Formats: sequence, structure tokens, C-alpha cells
Amino acid sequence: MRLRNVSYAKEKINAHPEYIVTVAREEKKLLNNLFNDSKPLHVEIGAGKGQFIHTMAKRNPDHNHIAIEMYDSVIVRALEKVIDDPLPNLYLVKMDAQQIDECFKESSIDSIYLNFSDPWPKARHEKRRLTYKKFLDKYKLLLKPGGLIEFKTDNRTFFEYSLKSFVEYGVNIHDLSLDVHAEVNPANIMTEFEEKFKDDGPIYKIIVSFKEEQS
Repeated sequence: MRLRNVSYAKEKINAHPEYIVTVAREEKKLLNNLFNDSKPLHVEIGAGKGQFIHTMAKRNPDHNHIAIEMYDSVIVRALEKVIDDPLPNLYLVKMDAQQIDECFKESSIDSIYLNFSDPWPKARHEKRRLTYKKFLDKYKLLLKPGGLIEFKTDNRTFFEYSLKSFVEYGVNIHDLSLDVHAEVNPANIMTEFEEKFKDDGPIYKIIVSFKEEQS
């Protein structure tokens, strides 16, 4: 995917630390501390332009929300939404998702959202996929018992890969849809990408939780 460069992105990000936090590579910041309360915490990995997480935070004021995105020219669009409509229960974080296990407390996240993640279709890039085992290890560490992963994609091959990855890892499947938009569902919050391409083919969705260890 080729990103359009936004020339002012870095400057705008640096100008708004009240809404967005940058975590440099190899840096450790405890992102739970962004909020001064113990409300349920929901994290989107790969926030894109921010429509999903901003809508989530607006609809759920009793929950806290963090959106992670690594590209300046993408997350600046999410930042512009927050500047126009600030929400006290939403922070943006510019960082590489590979660092998440260094930046959250164990068993502190209620839900993780993976919306239209890069499928990294080449076999040699498998370890970069956000549903690869290495990432599932991180999510298991960070999610509360019974915490959910919600995954959506329009890529059939990536959907099948991710379903296989979840099942082989050992999860409870709470929902599986081969076409999210086959029926009207007001609870479904769309990303900009989903809104644009939902009529071009099915959107796949999986909701899972990790199986609890037997004592």
C-alpha cells in the first residue's frame, strides 16, 4: 500500500500532545496511565484515519479508548478528527504495534480491534501479520480474562489465514460472519475503508477470546 505523504503531519502531531502520544522504537511508555480512572479499556491496532475509534469513543463515554497507528500521514487524519471534536476518553498513539506488550499492563485491556489490517500477502512477510502467533501471544498477555479480539477484513485469503491462526492458537469463537453487511446492523461501526468498499464484496468478521488456562 502506497501512502500519500502529508507534508505537515509531523508538525501537527508534535503540536498536539494533549491528544496524541508518540512512542519511539524500543521506547517503553505505560499507556494505561493516559487515563486517570479504571474504566474499561479498548484498543484499536491500526487506526487508519480514525473514524472507527472516534465513533466508538463517542458512543461509549463510560469506556476509555486508545488507537494505535504507526504512520504520520495516516494518524494525522485521525488527529484532525479529535481536534475538531475532542473526547476525554480517547487518545491516539503513534507507535509500532510490535511494541504493545511493552506499553500496557498485563491483563488490562478489555477489547482489541483489528480493522482491515495490512494482509502482508507475501509468505516472507507472514510475521508482520497482526494475527500471526507472535502477536496473539502479545494480545493474550494484555487482554483481561474473557477479553475480546474483533477482527474485520475484506481480504478472503487473510480472513482464512487469520481464522486458522486463531483456531490453532486455541480460542473461543464468539461470532463469525462471512458478510457483515448481509443484514443491517446499527451496532456495526465502519472505518473509512469499509464505508468506501462495502459494496465491492463481502466484509468478513471474527470475534474471539482466549481460552483460560486450566488449573
